[in-house]
Amino acid sequence: MAATAGPVGFIGLGMMGLPMARSLVARGFRVLGCDPSEAARAAVAEGAPEGAVSFAPDPSAVAAGADTVVLMLPNSRVVAQVMEGPNGLLAALRPGMLVIDMSSSEPGESRRLAALVAAKGARFVDAPVSGSVAKAKTGTLAIMVGGDDAAFAQAEPVLKGMGEAIIRTGAVGSAHAMKALNNYVYAAGLLATAEALRMGEALGLDLGILTDVMNASSGRNIATETKSRQEIISGRYAGGFQLGLMRKDLDTAGSIAAETGYPAAMLALCRERWAGAVAALGPTVDNTEIHRFIGSTTSKE
Repeated sequence: MAATAGPVGFIGLGMMGLPMARSLVARGFRVLGCDPSEAARAAVAEGAPEGAVSFAPDPSAVAAGADTVVLMLPNSRVVAQVMEGPNGLLAALRPGMLVIDMSSSEPGESRRLAALVAAKGARFVDAPVSGSVAKAKTGTLAIMVGGDDAAFAQAEPVLKGMGEAIIRTGAVGSAHAMKALNNYVYAAGLLATAEALRMGEALGLDLGILTDVMNASSGRNIATETKSRQEIISGRYAGGFQLGLMRKDLDTAGSIAAETGYPAAMLALCRERWAGAVAALGPTVDNTEIHRFIGSTTSKE
């Protein structure tokens, strides 16, 4: 499937980046990785064909060895450091290169960085993902892509090495905006589902039947379908998306509200609730533990 002669640079081999890079290798791409974690580097290389994986010490070295560079980083602040910091990617870009930012970034920052990349004669797309670690492992992520036709054509073969549904969203920045707004709606739905289950529990209702009712009726959403019985009622709380990442996406949605001047009252309430859960439970627990948090705080409110 690989359509590029040289390796694909991949900066950020964390929880999602690691399986995404491995997916590229499985589909015949060579990967030039960059990450400070020795364990992450070893995990990418484990089981890979000889010569399929190599590593660079810093982003500028990635740019020297790859024409296409994928960023899978925690947030816009880290993306800016990687792009503009010491030994950063931006200064080392060459005309014709492509930067694919798959991080959970802010739309305004994506537009700013795209302009800086364009000034170097290179291209930039924002391409955030939707899906869990499990989908990253199988290369079946949904990927939103913001950028012009030429940049998309250059990015598409690489994106198809990691995702199943590739959705063009418009200009640079639109993909990061749509991901944040989508995840806001998901967060609101998951919170409402958790609260409905808590109220049903207090009434002595059969929560499995309540879930069936919601899934057969107008209350149906992705949380009722894939989280209610599987993760919440079972007490498993292992849906595959961290609480802190949910809060981060809500904060990005908040930056959109601030940028547009839209008074998103429901978003503000949702952000407050999820921030409280992170403060109480920590950022690394599963986001379905919002159900445990609202149960623990009910008597205090």
